[in-house]
Amino acid sequence: MKILVVLSRFPFPLEKGDKLRAFHQLRILSEHHELYLVALCEKQPTEESLEKVRPFCKEMYVEKLSLFSRLCHTSAAALKGLPLQCGYFYNGRVKKLIDQVVARVNPDRIYCQMVRVAEYVKDIPVKKTIDYQDVLSKGMQRRSESAPFWSRPFFKSEARRLARYERDIFPLFNERVIITEVDRDLIPHEQSAQIHVVANGVEHDRYPLSAGPKVYDLIFSGNMSYAPNVEAAEYLAKELMPLLLNEFPELKLAICGANPSVKVRSLASPHVIVTGWVDDMAEYYAKSRIFIAPMHLGTGLQNKLLEAMSMKLPCITSPLASLPLKGVKDGNEILVCSTTTGYVEAVKFLLENPEKYAELAENGHNFVKQNYNWHTVNMKLSDIISR
Repeated sequence: MKILVVLSRFPFPLEKGDKLRAFHQLRILSEHHELYLVALCEKQPTEESLEKVRPFCKEMYVEKLSLFSRLCHTSAAALKGLPLQCGYFYNGRVKKLIDQVVARVNPDRIYCQMVRVAEYVKDIPVKKTIDYQDVLSKGMQRRSESAPFWSRPFFKSEARRLARYERDIFPLFNERVIITEVDRDLIPHEQSAQIHVVANGVEHDRYPLSAGPKVYDLIFSGNMSYAPNVEAAEYLAKELMPLLLNEFPELKLAICGANPSVKVRSLASPHVIVTGWVDDMAEYYAKSRIFIAPMHLGTGLQNKLLEAMSMKLPCITSPLASLPLKGVKDGNEILVCSTTTGYVEAVKFLLENPEKYAELAENGHNFVKQNYNWHTVNMKLSDIISR
């Protein structure tokens, strides 16, 4: 089957969740289908990055969006009542390219990731599948609740635009997928139950078990310019660490991830190590005792938790981040905390109880191995697209 794939970002390097998901979808789908990729970017990918993705594609088009284009189309989207994200990622030149590829290739299906690229394909008379991925409107709503007062009207307005758009494009696609049941139920459409849940996975071979020396007591990872991760990093360094250091004066926290914002970089201290981009997260997981993710914002499934659990790293997280892990049990495969005191006690419990530490690590590892595998979930996606 010939599939035209439209992405809002080039899917390499894998420093963002949507890029990680897209990369593995392309990898698995290419084993059974002929893929034609159109990927947008703000900065031209390196040749090394291009070579990571090119083998999956029959044809590949990488279209850079200029700052001028992004500003103009974002303004146009605002005037039309569309989500600003749709305008930010829209370009007439790219629309023309997509139409030309469709006319020449005559694809059997179109698959696009996230509502931000739906404007390119919504009117094309070819069977289409959209990956909502997350509920972007809910993410914006949550950000509006914790944002500085002067920016709250912006986030609230964008949340309303996104909710309306998520609803309106629903009937324009033949099939719809999303990462978790939690997010599926938040899509503002009366038939949201029809959306297929296609989870993320883990490259378990990429995250091998390791018994090496531990350098860090706690580790948190992710794209460190992403607002929910920035908020969690600040909470860790400013709220939790001072309390933990009273109990464990030598405690060290590693904050790992690409593009650390100014706020994140400012957290660095003798006890808080901000690494920036690392080539191999498995190396840092192996050097750490506990993975902690106090996520209070955002939506979707946290890949960071899956990776850490795959490496038998005991995980502590929030109710928001644990909820999408269907079937996970608090106290058995993971520890779930909702208060600062709860997080402190959870860390203390794991550091002082080696038997419980090992039990949680083993159970979490088994849970992820059984439920989250890229090949399995993307074969499900292949079946959905092929219907």
